Amino acid sequence: MKHIRLSILGLGAALASGCTIEAPDFTGKSCGAAADCPAPLTCVAARPGAGRTCELLRGPGIAEPPGGLVPTWCNDIQPVMVAGCVAGCHGASGIGPKGFRLDVYEGDGGVLGARDMAARIKARAVTERNMPPPGSTDFSEEQRALLDRWVTGGAPLCGDEGTADGGTPDGGSRDGGA
Repeated sequence: MKHIRLSILGLGAALASGCTIEAPDFTGKSCGAAADCPAPLTCVAARPGAGRTCELLRGPGIAEPPGGLVPTWCNDIQPVMVAGCVAGCHGASGIGPKGFRLDVYEGDGGVLGARDMAARIKARAVTERNMPPPGSTDFSEEQRALLDRWVTGGAPLCGDEGTADGGTPDGGSRDGGA
């Protein structure tokens, strides 16, 4: 019984002294591919002379949105845009306004792309919920949540696993491979 009392006292002393277990910080560690870095880090060449390292990529003031990792244009958002926005309205030959297109990530030649329109996409599809218009294929709640997380997370193009060089879509096209 004396040993049990001493063990309990020792455990109490360890807890009272603020004993903690720390997880390793992978930020800045060398990597070769996205799989080498734990979430939410990604493998990129961001530090001069350091090669590829695990880094947390967020702009100033951009936190990870509720619901998990930030969706990307290449992997998550482009199919949503094609299904709900591009078919007949906001594509190359659509009937929607001519100053922007939602079938491409970046605009070209004075025409804005989805990245440029991200805040408006969130306002119309998520907040006001008036896009797609009546008579069109509507977004599911999951698709609206995905759009919200994409815009809140900085509207990223591709994750490291969706690119050849950590930033340019495969093939080098500016539209995410569409």
